[in-house]
Amino acid sequence: MKILLVDDHAVVRQGYASLLRALLPEVRVSEACDGEQALEKTQNDIPNLVIMDIGLPGISGLETTRRLLRRLPQLPVLFFSMHDELPLVRQALDAGAAGYITKSSSPQVLLEAVRRILSGYAYIEQPLATELARNPSHGGAQDPRLHGMTQREFEIFVMLAKGTPARQIAEQLCISGKTVSNYLTLLKNKLQVSSQAELVHLAIDTGVLRVGAKLAFEVS
Repeated sequence: MKILLVDDHAVVRQGYASLLRALLPEVRVSEACDGEQALEKTQNDIPNLVIMDIGLPGISGLETTRRLLRRLPQLPVLFFSMHDELPLVRQALDAGAAGYITKSSSPQVLLEAVRRILSGYAYIEQPLATELARNPSHGGAQDPRLHGMTQREFEIFVMLAKGTPARQIAEQLCISGKTVSNYLTLLKNKLQVSSQAELVHLAIDTGVLRVGAKLAFEVS
């Protein structure tokens, strides 16, 4: 049994690879640092499962999954992300994912997801599955302003709406602070908002950000 783990952060990737090897000693775990490497590695060595980070540099996790499934339609993909926003979960499922869990989940949840997906079932982390059931027509996907966003733009949109400081966004996504500032300007223009406060209101109105989420804006 083979699992391909795709994550651009080496420490995170190697840590979870070690965890999977400890939890599933019969499974061989290989690693890829981005979408391009994942596509290359699956050319000649097809895994039984791909565990995919959604926020990859270059080709996003969503696009990598679409390309993989066009070539290997039976290949199960489990998204493993720091994001728990329903529109992003829906995008992952629409891309063909067999499951979605967050990086804040316990090792037991990861193990259960892997086992169920390898057994032919779908798996969505329980809180996310409950929210999806309660919101079958979640508003975020319906706002036309969100339709033209790339996955990376959407990811930064979510982080900005949550009040994540620019320096933290840069660190988490391995980009420069200037790039984050450029994305903020781009998003304001694309989403037709003039301030980060309006961006937050848009995120709430479209259901991307749940009311009651804890926000912590950085004062610059």
